[in-house]
Amino acid sequence: MAVYAISDLHLPARVKPMDVFGEHWRNHFERIQADWRARVGTEDMVLLPGDLSWAMRLEEAIEDLSEIAALPGVKLILRGNHDYWWSAVGRVRRALPEGMYAIQNDSVLIDGRLYAGSRGWVIPAAEDQADDDARIYRRERMRLEMSLKNARAKDADAPITAMMHYPPLTEELPGFSDILEAYGVKDCVYGHLHGGGLFGAVRGERRGVRYHQVSCDGLDFKLYRLYE
Repeated sequence: MAVYAISDLHLPARVKPMDVFGEHWRNHFERIQADWRARVGTEDMVLLPGDLSWAMRLEEAIEDLSEIAALPGVKLILRGNHDYWWSAVGRVRRALPEGMYAIQNDSVLIDGRLYAGSRGWVIPAAEDQADDDARIYRRERMRLEMSLKNARAKDADAPITAMMHYPPLTEELPGFSDILEAYGVKDCVYGHLHGGGLFGAVRGERRGVRYHQVSCDGLDFKLYRLYE
């Protein structure tokens, strides 16, 4: 089984075509679909760490989710900051097409590998900051740890791949990296960044964790292969 990842598909939900952000986004999902079908088998897995659809309500997102579900492979999804349609996770899971699974405060064990994660948030300059971003960041740290604890309760030794939407760390700020390291996470995939923000993204191994930036425009709208 091969494992791939791609983030920030930003499907239009019939309201927001992505070429408003630049000509390079024109027909972006058609290009992703062509690469996906050429490389992904039915037994393979694709990780999708957030910003799947511009829809505002779950009912409006179903068409976009169904287009993703129709592609080959098993799909694991995570909430991004623009997934406004993602309400209570139980309701989301009941609506998901076959072969698509949502991670929120928990984990899944598939083919001997654990998958966990959390949306994340903007990393504050200081842990004791009192603004709203810092409060959400601390809450997301708790959610990430909850997910990883759930993973380790399933299997104490299996390798963990973490999914996050926001960058888990920067060159200057450790962010969520201490939690990832404490639970022995091997790989962490994340999205959120676009354009110039991609140049400063952390990639490669840091203190035992391999970081993979997988925003689709940074990958020329092709899937990123993690491992066989």
